[in-house]
Amino acid sequence: METMPKCSVAGINFGWDLEKGKFLFEGDDAVLFWISSAMKTFFDTIEEISGEESSNLVFETTGFRQGLVVGQYFEKMKEVSVAEAAEMITATYATAGWGLTTIKDLDFNSKTLTAHMKDSWEHKINVAQGKTAGGSFLPAHYAGVFTGLFGTNIWYKVTQHQLEGHEYSMIEYFPSDITISDNIHQLARKKEAQKIQELEALVEEKTKELKGLVDRLSSPIIPVLEGIVVVPLIGKYDEDRSEQLIVRTLNNLPQYQANYLILDLTGIDEEICEHTASLLERIGRAASLIGTETILVGITAELGISITQSAINLSHFNCFQTLQHGIHFAFSQMGRSIV
Repeated sequence: METMPKCSVAGINFGWDLEKGKFLFEGDDAVLFWISSAMKTFFDTIEEISGEESSNLVFETTGFRQGLVVGQYFEKMKEVSVAEAAEMITATYATAGWGLTTIKDLDFNSKTLTAHMKDSWEHKINVAQGKTAGGSFLPAHYAGVFTGLFGTNIWYKVTQHQLEGHEYSMIEYFPSDITISDNIHQLARKKEAQKIQELEALVEEKTKELKGLVDRLSSPIIPVLEGIVVVPLIGKYDEDRSEQLIVRTLNNLPQYQANYLILDLTGIDEEICEHTASLLERIGRAASLIGTETILVGITAELGISITQSAINLSHFNCFQTLQHGIHFAFSQMGRSIV
């Protein structure tokens, strides 16, 4: 059996070293794959792992860089013009099963051209994948080829895809500042921005949940004895939190038939802020309108100093050091006592 069969197609040499399991294309190692099965699986796997957008950039980048190697190789052959090199490359690709590519309107001065691609291996893979839009490997590949041939950066614009029902794909090529590296960085920044947006949305959602939990847990209304309710104040009170407390407290006082509302200040910060002072004033006035008297308890020495050094006037409130004192006072005002 012949172990080194050879053949030539359109001037391109093919060979096989069956003892070593090698396929030779123009004397170099090559490999053959089935398009609609093996190559489709290869493309599907990359898209499954990386996602469609990232995969398109991978194919585009790979195609461009491979094409650049080819273009630079032919550019070094000074006796071959760009048009001749383009014809040789497309003919070579045709023999390798890359489909039929025809170069139109090649202008060396403006460094522009149009390529018609028909029945390429990428188109066949896209068909097997059930895609509705063509791929970016081959359009970018020829951008790399002509970047090498022209010695200037060339980019592309697909004006029609064969996959859309046209007879062939048509791609325009032109000088451009767009580079593969820029596209990679742009996608990376886009992914980072998307991740940041996702994290911001998650933080916002968790913040709302936490705020709702804090609102439910902080300053609960506690009916301690008949006619007496206690509301412990905790932390600092901004405008929103103060408003929520006032509304919730006043809405619930009638159902407890409260004669006395005891505000326990033990849990607030050592320095009473403007919002907290306003809260005490407003909730006291509002409670008095529905017949409930407000008592302040839990005023520590530090808090007392803070109050006296400020412009806050709490003289119209009955104030006690401890919650027990406040409860005993309220009971005595109702003519009762705790035995």
